Amino acid sequence: MKRMSVWRLTPIALALLCAAVQAQESSAGSSESAISLSGFGTVGFVGTDTGEAQYVISGQPNGATSAWNGGVDTKLGVQANAKLNKMFSGTVQVLSKQNGNGSFRPELEWAFAKAQFSPSLAVRVGRMGGPFFAVSDFRDVGYANTWLRPPQDVYGQVPISRFDGADVNYQTSLGSTTLNAQLYGGKSSAVFEGLDVKMDGLIGFSASAELESGFTFRLGHVEGKLTVDSPDMAFLVGKLRSVPMAAVSSVGDQLIADKKKASFTGFGVTMDRDNMLAMFEYTMRRTDSFVPDTDGWYLTLGYRFGKFTPYATVSELKQKDSNVNNTIPTGVAASLTYLKGVVDATLQSQSNAQKTLAVGLRWDAYRNIAVKTQYERIKADGPGLFTSPSTSFTTGQNNVNVYSVAVDFVF
Repeated sequence: MKRMSVWRLTPIALALLCAAVQAQESSAGSSESAISLSGFGTVGFVGTDTGEAQYVISGQPNGATSAWNGGVDTKLGVQANAKLNKMFSGTVQVLSKQNGNGSFRPELEWAFAKAQFSPSLAVRVGRMGGPFFAVSDFRDVGYANTWLRPPQDVYGQVPISRFDGADVNYQTSLGSTTLNAQLYGGKSSAVFEGLDVKMDGLIGFSASAELESGFTFRLGHVEGKLTVDSPDMAFLVGKLRSVPMAAVSSVGDQLIADKKKASFTGFGVTMDRDNMLAMFEYTMRRTDSFVPDTDGWYLTLGYRFGKFTPYATVSELKQKDSNVNNTIPTGVAASLTYLKGVVDATLQSQSNAQKTLAVGLRWDAYRNIAVKTQYERIKADGPGLFTSPSTSFTTGQNNVNVYSVAVDFVF
């Protein structure tokens, strides 16, 4: 997939910035026209107690082992907000972090125009963050989160973080409760461990209710057509489909991810009251391909002691279905027995079930700087969300200790 660099912003982004500059120059004293710049970043290091697999944020090809790694969490983002007048504005965000190709080349994460038709109704067009999770809009802004990183047992299920299209946002109040609703559609693409992933015909909604008591409830759902461009998978599917037996060729049809239906649903509750905080999310991924169906959940509890916030998270990623019924017969021909074994190994490599117990500490060292440490104990059934696993790691039950330290900042 051809990746977009920081120097090749979309026409929408360029138009927004140019229009904003012109508006500022023509009305230097006006308060309706303004450009603001901000940024965020993380410098982090991760180490584990194993050399059999690499710990990564899901989708990254390179991560941490018993040799500590600084590329898992480290990132830098810059955002420009352009306000043209009371109705029209725009946002551009450029982000540099380890992507699915293993590079840190800056990419255009957001680039959208916004029309605020009324205090309640707004429409955006362009590239936006996908509202798949409770903290989707600021999942990369470490300073805005209590954790060192979002729980991967939930957030690692979706390889895409943005989409190109449009959305409609509506906000209203019902007594002391604020209601938010978002309807969106478009398409998305990403690189997952070097493989191109696309979601076409993407359509979804997100709704939330913010209560005066400090509780927020959220529900979201998105679906579309999933395509994973994997040469190895295409080769295997071709071999299976070339066998003139329905029991064999049908397995290839089940494996291939070529515009197959996929969906993701999530429910969440957060509580931020006085010094106490709690977060819970339950999510469900469903596909009609070799990408397995999964359910994920986490619960985080924390308490603020001045500038220090200790927290604990328990989470789990469960595989519900491999989506492939391996009906290839054995004992008929050696070639069929071999193919059946290859399919079984392929499905095993996609098994990402794991459980995690994490404890951490956030220290708000300065007004715009937070220092965090986190320890995780991960029990993976097979490879889990680790990458580059050894054969024994892929087929076994694994317990891995993960140690992380990070400095988050905003400017």
